[in-house]
Amino acid sequence: MTKKIAVFGSAFNPPSLGHKSVLERLSHFDQVLLVPSYSHAWGKVMLNYDSRCTMVAAFIADLNFANLSLCRIEEAISQNDKPVTTYDVMRSLQNEHQSAELTFIVGPDNFLNFSNFYRAKDILSHWQILSCPETLPIRSTDIRDNIVKNRPISHLTTPGVVRIITSEHFYVASDG
Repeated sequence: MTKKIAVFGSAFNPPSLGHKSVLERLSHFDQVLLVPSYSHAWGKVMLNYDSRCTMVAAFIADLNFANLSLCRIEEAISQNDKPVTTYDVMRSLQNEHQSAELTFIVGPDNFLNFSNFYRAKDILSHWQILSCPETLPIRSTDIRDNIVKNRPISHLTTPGVVRIITSEHFYVASDG
């Protein structure tokens, strides 16, 4: 039987309950790889990569879904901090998991702009795409905004992520 792997890329800046609402609907996959952006293709300003990976690991631990894992493939394939494309991620993951069936998970905002992705037609011809909108409209921006306004964030993300953000004072200043 072919292993089915979902690839869920995001800035995870930070992980939110909106992300969780997508992940809850991916239980039919054998594995779901959470792939934080290393160098964003569209120049998004983000907290440093290692900090976001630490938060994703805490997020995964909090959710306790058996099929989730952190995937640092973008860091591994990045060259000179040039943006890492979805095509490059999928190609590299397919090389690592040669017999697996890979599905790229995309939110509705990116789905509508999918034709702008680098090598979009090649992605569509090699891999499945699943548009999976958030059922809980909580964005990473909401968390960052609440922090700047000194408002609580515990209703926007998981306890482990809240602990890390609070102890490290992430997003308090203009650090992404």
